[in-house]
Amino acid sequence: MKEAKAKLREIESKIKELESRGKPVPQSLLDEKARAEIDVYMSRYYEDAVELARLITEWSASLGEANGHRFVVCSGGGPGIMEAANKGAYKARGLSIGLNISLPYEQKPNQYITEELNFEFHYFFMRKFWFIYPAKALVIFPGGYGTLDELFEVLTLLQTRKIKKKMLVLIYGSEYWKKIVNFDAMVEYGVIDKDDLKLFRFVDTPIEAFEYLKNELTKHYL
Repeated sequence: MKEAKAKLREIESKIKELESRGKPVPQSLLDEKARAEIDVYMSRYYEDAVELARLITEWSASLGEANGHRFVVCSGGGPGIMEAANKGAYKARGLSIGLNISLPYEQKPNQYITEELNFEFHYFFMRKFWFIYPAKALVIFPGGYGTLDELFEVLTLLQTRKIKKKMLVLIYGSEYWKKIVNFDAMVEYGVIDKDDLKLFRFVDTPIEAFEYLKNELTKHYL
């Protein structure tokens, strides 16, 4: 977030300088400013993911190990939001898992994954299996095609009851997601049932997400 804000301030400074000298501001610079504003807006999700992972990890540690009930944060192992999840667990001095994927372009595991819990997959389908099979909850932060792929596969498996266990699905950032996916329109056009909207829940703050997860995980798994 600091880097994104610093870049925006730098661009705004350039614009002010041009305006003070009575010179026109190039469209390219205005476009750069608009992009930087989006980056600042999106960067808050990184901080939120760090905080949520920290809260979950600290709560998990408080449960103790006597009954074997512990919850471990798992991410895709890469940068961005994936890194944020592992970082939050790291800040809480807990374990965290990274399920990396080998890609044509370089993607290194982030530095916050517990070393012995860092895994790399060649196939996406196998990676998704290990995301889902041991999971008790899924928190979907804003993302692109890969995130959508994972979200809709889980929702399909829940809808068709291929997943029989209780799986909590939280979609984080309602403003973003309601622009990206119009779930209500899917109901309107009859491609999903209204009850399918109960397969997930929108959340907008780390504490809201944490309290829901804590209560539901306690109810179903402790």
